[in-house]
Amino acid sequence: MADPEAVMVLNPTGGFPAVLTCEHAAYALPERYGTLGLAADDLRRHIGWDVGAWAVVRQLLSHVDSVAVASAYSRLLIDCNRALSDHDLIILESDGTPIPGNCGLTDAEQQGRIREFYDPYHAAVDQAVRDCAQAAELLLSVHSFTPTLDGKERPFDVGILFDDYEDCAREFGQRLAHTGYRVRDNEPYSGYAGLIFSARRHGHRHGLPYLEIEMNNGLLLTPAGVADMGRRLGRVLGEMFSQTRFEEG
Repeated sequence: MADPEAVMVLNPTGGFPAVLTCEHAAYALPERYGTLGLAADDLRRHIGWDVGAWAVVRQLLSHVDSVAVASAYSRLLIDCNRALSDHDLIILESDGTPIPGNCGLTDAEQQGRIREFYDPYHAAVDQAVRDCAQAAELLLSVHSFTPTLDGKERPFDVGILFDDYEDCAREFGQRLAHTGYRVRDNEPYSGYAGLIFSARRHGHRHGLPYLEIEMNNGLLLTPAGVADMGRRLGRVLGEMFSQTRFEEG
């Protein structure tokens, strides 16, 4: 059986002016890579994907008519939310777990992963922005985070990550907080530290405001939790885009 394509695109003719992306949507690997030397259960942990993120995107599409683009394979194969120059583009260890299948790669093997899985993903995001039926006004990169990392609790529900578009981020966060979620700015990671690579790359390329949302994956372990997150995000996006375009801050 042939492996699935490297990219998943939903609702390509969507007319809502926010393009959704999900760089860590899946824990799947092409058959020829096996499990990269990991136990299957490790692939399904947060190290292999952003638990619940793609499910929220699919749910969100029942509330807003957006196009959505996702990587079809695990971030452990290659991380589409990293620059090609980043040391963790193809990671050797994640949250204390070694990734044997990523050790000792030749330059040709690395370039092969870039060509087969990384480049097609970013080309698909560019195409989605260009094809947006109504001119895009926001690129929203959708992620989730583990509630505890390195023994440290992350006692909040949603983080809004940004660098240039602070006004947009703060309005998005405040509206989401009004729905009942505990929202933080630039946590558990900071956009100022370059950790919103994909959103920034495509936002800059197309002159488009961009944000990344990080959702506590403890909220996304049941269909009800996913549906609730999708509903609240849909409400906030619907409210925001009856308003005006945001300017770079």
